[in-house]
Amino acid sequence: MADLDLLDTRQLLLIDLLHSTGSVTRTAERLGQTQPTVSIWLARLREQLGDPLFVRTPQGMLPTPRVEALIGTVRSVLAGLRTLSEPPAAFDPASAQRSFRIFMTDASHITLLPQLFAQVRALAGGVTLEAVGIHAGMAAELEAGAADLALGLIPELEAGFYQQTLFDQDWICLAHAAHPRIRPRAFGLADYTREAHVGIVSGTGAQLLESTVRRLGIERRLALQIPGFLGLPAILSTTDLVATLPRHIGETLAQGGGLRVLPCPVPIPGFSVRQHWHARFHQDPGNRWLRGVCAGLFLRASTRGAVQ
Repeated sequence: MADLDLLDTRQLLLIDLLHSTGSVTRTAERLGQTQPTVSIWLARLREQLGDPLFVRTPQGMLPTPRVEALIGTVRSVLAGLRTLSEPPAAFDPASAQRSFRIFMTDASHITLLPQLFAQVRALAGGVTLEAVGIHAGMAAELEAGAADLALGLIPELEAGFYQQTLFDQDWICLAHAAHPRIRPRAFGLADYTREAHVGIVSGTGAQLLESTVRRLGIERRLALQIPGFLGLPAILSTTDLVATLPRHIGETLAQGGGLRVLPCPVPIPGFSVRQHWHARFHQDPGNRWLRGVCAGLFLRASTRGAVQ
């Protein structure tokens, strides 16, 4: 291949236009060049291919059999080059028929998914969503295109991924609205360590909570441990247990379950909820549209939300 003297795009266009116009003058006009310049190009091309290519006749510049044999290939190559140079088709949500697969934390299934689905449903009736739980193989799936986006606190998605901060989270506590011993305005660390707790044992948020209480030497009496947030409102509304959880999911559960929101007396570090996507699909029109929908719904004014 290194020994081949390949034709360039300009030469392919010259062959195509001379074949269709039969005129050096009209070919020069179409190429935006002078007639002498095009004549020079044609002379070089004749030498390169070892053939006259076009012969002057009373009917104009007529192609030789060599050109007639090549013209189909020339036009096919030019069509392919035009296709390669065209921008990708825009994503039209109103007519799109596509399924998006999104990794979500347990909390995001409750706090983000209902709004996201409602918005997608309103904008793109032919688009479907599949929400998938966070797991160890999600980075490979996002890279391969088997999934489109990941939402939540997912620190393992770093190298090779873009990310955009949607909003920041701090921590609150939840308890029964009529808890017999808790006074909301006076809920302090002594009350926190005195009461029994229900703990969420899965997710990076739970790991952050546990590492903080261990580091501070705080004793937290766990009377019940559950794998996720499902069932937490029912448990808190029928017991005197206390739960510690991020504000967004906590306020969402409190609103639906008639629970009391309490300040968290433990200085647990805050964190950011982000959307993540692989660099391979950064310019994909559909992926960009989905990210825009998420940003429009969840990007807080207090959060810069810059793509990293």
